Amino acid sequence: MDMRARPYRSVLYIPGSKGRALDKARSLPVDAIIMDLEDAVAAGEKSNARVTLATALAEGGYGARMRIVRINGLDTEWGQDDARAANEMECDAVLLPKVETTEQLDALAALTDKPLWAMMETPKGMLNAAAIAAHPKLAGMVMGTNDLAKELQCRFRPDRLPMATSLGLCLLAAKAHGAIIVDGVYNAFKDEEGLRAECEQGRDMGFDGKTLIHPAQIDIANAAFAPTDAETDLARRQIAAFEEAHAEGQGVAVVDGRIVENLHIVTAREILAKADAIGALNG
Repeated sequence: MDMRARPYRSVLYIPGSKGRALDKARSLPVDAIIMDLEDAVAAGEKSNARVTLATALAEGGYGARMRIVRINGLDTEWGQDDARAANEMECDAVLLPKVETTEQLDALAALTDKPLWAMMETPKGMLNAAAIAAHPKLAGMVMGTNDLAKELQCRFRPDRLPMATSLGLCLLAAKAHGAIIVDGVYNAFKDEEGLRAECEQGRDMGFDGKTLIHPAQIDIANAAFAPTDAETDLARRQIAAFEEAHAEGQGVAVVDGRIVENLHIVTAREILAKADAIGALNG
């Protein structure tokens, strides 16, 4: 499946050192997995985690789920070994933490042929988001909102107003350069209503999906970032009406009392393509 066409509604973090968790992920209804060698792995387990993760990936069984390996920063004692190891793994992309410059991506690209993803989690990263998204090997961005909140020294608010500028800068950059962008985690994994509200906010803003810290969050994220039945129905009716109007020599159509132009048809086709991709993944 093409990287842009596949769904990214739910992106679950799994510790690369936990064989049982990596095995369980094969059966979870998740669109993508971030197999983590960084924060989720203790310093003394870094080498063992690479072996555990490489073995799990070689065994396969992850189906169409996107497999992303998050390595340690290249400025750490583990980062370069992580990058070289990930390059030999059966994964789809390598995720670099705390990306702030294109030079960091250049350094990673010299160590792996895999598509690159960038964790966006520092003020400097926010200010350089456009250049980062424009990097020729960059395929996706992940908002690291926990680290970002620490760096911003901002307060938690359900509306995430203190992070609005940062989220917006990264969204603009990703959309301008055709990169995937997924929202940060919601820490209170037992708070379903809070998660649902933050997922809806992220979807409204334009994020492709949500990073998750617990399997219990998957269904809510999948529902929030998928086209609704009403959206797919409207998309089909817009396309049909526009094609009929076009056949009659008209440049616009009217559906439900609203003008429908070519730009709306582009969006309508994207909605249906996403729904089809989700159906293929589930099927």
